[in-house]
Amino acid sequence: MKFKTEIDITINKFIGKKGILIPLLQNAQDIEGYLSKDLMSYVSEKTGIKLAHIYGVATFYTMFRLKPQGKHIIRVCKGTACHVSDANSIMKEVNKQLDLTNEEDTTKDGKFTVMSVACLGCCSLAPVIMVGDNTHGRLTPDSIGKILKKYE
Repeated sequence: MKFKTEIDITINKFIGKKGILIPLLQNAQDIEGYLSKDLMSYVSEKTGIKLAHIYGVATFYTMFRLKPQGKHIIRVCKGTACHVSDANSIMKEVNKQLDLTNEEDTTKDGKFTVMSVACLGCCSLAPVIMVGDNTHGRLTPDSIGKILKKYE
């Protein structure tokens, strides 16, 4: 782990309090960037919370990441408006441009992580992606390359 001292400070801040696991894992994830197996084992060892329980919480809540994420998070909307506006071709083109297979979601260089989301709330702009906090709408597969170049 990169920041063991910071993790220890976080654990000490929460230890002995009720309902500590979720905020503890959130803080640990903020420090490390994701919840690695080593990090969850360390938290278990230091807090006495069973590793199976920690893993169960980490895999139940979508806010927790179990793998490193790219510098830029790309969210591809798959909501109804985007779906009927061919969001699947947008997703295929994003993956093609970033040279990702169906099993991969993060580029080898760590610049991008791609995820599909249920709705971005921008239905009038369908199909839509978000790169970080920036929304890009009324997309076609041809527009994806130009958008991604802005973030390289």
